[in-house]
Amino acid sequence: MTAFVHRFEKGSAAGAPPILLLHGTGGNENDLIDLGRAVAPGSALLSPRGNVLEHGMPRFFRRLAEGVFDEDDVKRRADELADFVVAARRRYGIEAPIALGFSNGANIAAALLLQRPEVLSGAVLLRAIMPFAEPPAASIPGTPVMIISGAQDPIVPTPNAAQLATQLHERGAHVEHRIVPAGHGLTQSDVNLAAAFIKTAATTPAL
Repeated sequence: MTAFVHRFEKGSAAGAPPILLLHGTGGNENDLIDLGRAVAPGSALLSPRGNVLEHGMPRFFRRLAEGVFDEDDVKRRADELADFVVAARRRYGIEAPIALGFSNGANIAAALLLQRPEVLSGAVLLRAIMPFAEPPAASIPGTPVMIISGAQDPIVPTPNAAQLATQLHERGAHVEHRIVPAGHGLTQSDVNLAAAFIKTAATTPAL
């Protein structure tokens, strides 16, 4: 199993779903802790640091250019992250988490859903694009997913995010795609939508 530098916070609320926090390019295991606390009060938080460096900035997989991914590396890194999550569940005694990923972190979360869907119980994908041109044919039976795109995002084309939503839906996920009046950065609207989604996902019985 590939090791990840990571941070773990034990949950304080019974029944609160654990959250897997996945940072954007240049972030680390501390970046999304406050966001996790805001959208999922009392949840256990598992926050790994990406193992790939791009000009010294941590990421979760390699890219060849802006918006052009090394898909072989995406597949390998998704497996590594999935194995880490499985091991962390055993170590910390948590259930399958809901992923909360931003930008590069949202893209690796999407790759997990498409390649190792059993690892996650849900996902909030903030500013995500498709990680695979031709995704694996995995079944995602009823997993709740929210994609939140920025209407003025100069990095993530909304049609690309919509196509990701279609890919996930076609494989069985329950997908909601919301577009907020924002750029690539996060706003209070993202926080509010993510919090409401996680609260609903936590109280919806698994299929």
